[in-house]
Amino acid sequence: MTEQIGFQPLPPWQRTDYCGTLRPSDAGRRVALWGWVNARRDHGGLVFIDLRDREGVVQIVFNPERSAKAHELARSVRTEYFIAVKGEVVLRAPNTVNPALPTGEVEVMAEALEVLNTSLPPPFPIGEEQQITEEVRLRYRYLDLRRPRLQRNLRLRHAIARATRAYFDELGFVEVETPILWRPTPEGARDYLVPSRVNPGRFYALPQSPQLLKQILMVAGFDRYYQIAKCFRDEDLRANRQPEFTQIDVEMTCPTPEQIMAVIEGLLARIYRDTLGISIKQPFERLTYDEAMERFGTDKPDMRFGLELRNITSAFAGTEFNVIKRIVSEGGQVYGLRLPAQYQLVRRELDELVTQTQSRFGLGLSWAKLAERDWQGPVAKHLGAYERAKCVEALDLEAGDTLLFVAGPQSVARSALGEVRLSLGHKFSLCSNDSLCFLWVVDFPLFEYSEEEKRLVSVNHPFTAPKPEDLPLLESDPLAVRALSYDVVLNGEELGGGSIRIHNSELQLKIFELLGLPREEALKKFGFLIEALSYGAPPHGGIALGLDRIAMLICGTESLRDVIAFPKTQKAVDLMSGAPAEVDPSQLKELALKLV
Repeated sequence: MTEQIGFQPLPPWQRTDYCGTLRPSDAGRRVALWGWVNARRDHGGLVFIDLRDREGVVQIVFNPERSAKAHELARSVRTEYFIAVKGEVVLRAPNTVNPALPTGEVEVMAEALEVLNTSLPPPFPIGEEQQITEEVRLRYRYLDLRRPRLQRNLRLRHAIARATRAYFDELGFVEVETPILWRPTPEGARDYLVPSRVNPGRFYALPQSPQLLKQILMVAGFDRYYQIAKCFRDEDLRANRQPEFTQIDVEMTCPTPEQIMAVIEGLLARIYRDTLGISIKQPFERLTYDEAMERFGTDKPDMRFGLELRNITSAFAGTEFNVIKRIVSEGGQVYGLRLPAQYQLVRRELDELVTQTQSRFGLGLSWAKLAERDWQGPVAKHLGAYERAKCVEALDLEAGDTLLFVAGPQSVARSALGEVRLSLGHKFSLCSNDSLCFLWVVDFPLFEYSEEEKRLVSVNHPFTAPKPEDLPLLESDPLAVRALSYDVVLNGEELGGGSIRIHNSELQLKIFELLGLPREEALKKFGFLIEALSYGAPPHGGIALGLDRIAMLICGTESLRDVIAFPKTQKAVDLMSGAPAEVDPSQLKELALKLV
């Protein structure tokens, strides 16, 4: 029966080489190869097959004079058949060399061929770079992963993990695996819950991060820890988010923020050296959170281009521009930026920016162009001589420049104009260069006020230590307290963030209290941590970097789905397997669960 269906349980010979590794120095060698048929060309007398494996493609030539049996079989194979070939490596004739292929100077003269499995016609070409809808790619992910670009991406990801482990091992860090099934803890996002069969009515949570466990490892004496950790968050998805993700998790005993930053700069330098052969300039530039927000309107600024924001509120002191006058009188601020004359926007493009800003932030974006003799634009008539002179002074405006400005509550106005800045940077290709602008953003606020929850919430997480000099402000002005925290940013993408942790149990309880978590409730939810801190917990701190995001940037793609083997869609669905799926009612019964 197996012979009738062409079943071949094992290759008839062992592979000696990968297809993509053959070079002129291999001429004269007899080799055995396995791979997929990338393309077949039947020229009657000769049959040519481009054979592909993970290392690349090589041309196989089937000549009936060498093997009539192999030649006849080669005429029957089709794209994506998996075959095994034996033959001799020979140099191609000079006029047939293919300079587009690393193997283009050689070919293999086949002496034997076995078809190990046939293939249905694939829904898209595997060996060619074509635009394919993401839905189709994810539905046939096993075929998508055969494509050279995806193969390259996942191998670069492997190189990132390999470099990470080698680097930390050299520095004396210990890799410790923490549990995937753990207790639910409020860390900002929704948990994925897992019901316990043996403890009905109780649930595990898949970890959002190993945060508390790595702190406990510091209490336990594992003075330098790291882990390439799987994490899970049940949150809304976008191109750079997935429900499950991987982070490079690090914790150290008695570090200063500067020491942690130096370790991470060394790690990123090692990763870029080992994967792309690129040298990274160290140390990285640093900005405080306040400076980043004031100059760029974001805590993860893209430093590859200018167009910096300026606070121009003083230019509108005593203004008769009623809209601005009202906003400023209510405590709002005005932020502007200069778009130099060489970057021109037509009226339609300016109107689109105005609409986007209104839609996203609920604020109006105003603009005016400086002509040689007068100002032009919808708000030009509202700007008096004083306002114009002050704006020119604040932003170094010149003839031909465009002034763009936003007025509103400070935090919203900065963020809105920061988005405009990024839109302009992309439009004029100011952030498309190959430079790597690494940056540390430090001194984040410890708390922010949530209008939705009507209480203080943590900017990072509730285990972040305040700056020692700001401790007295915890009682009198908690929103003014700065955190011992730091984020590392590359070209406008946050790679990771960390902090020095609270290692004193009473201070930790105080922070919980300020966050609206009374002592009794805090002990119920975090009693294991509070108790651990009470047993001589040393000062400690660390950071977590997004491995997926680092891989995305190294691979030069804009989506995490291009660097994860089996990603989910924006609706957290695996199109290939159909997960999440319904389960048998008997399984629900075992778990003491009932669907409502």
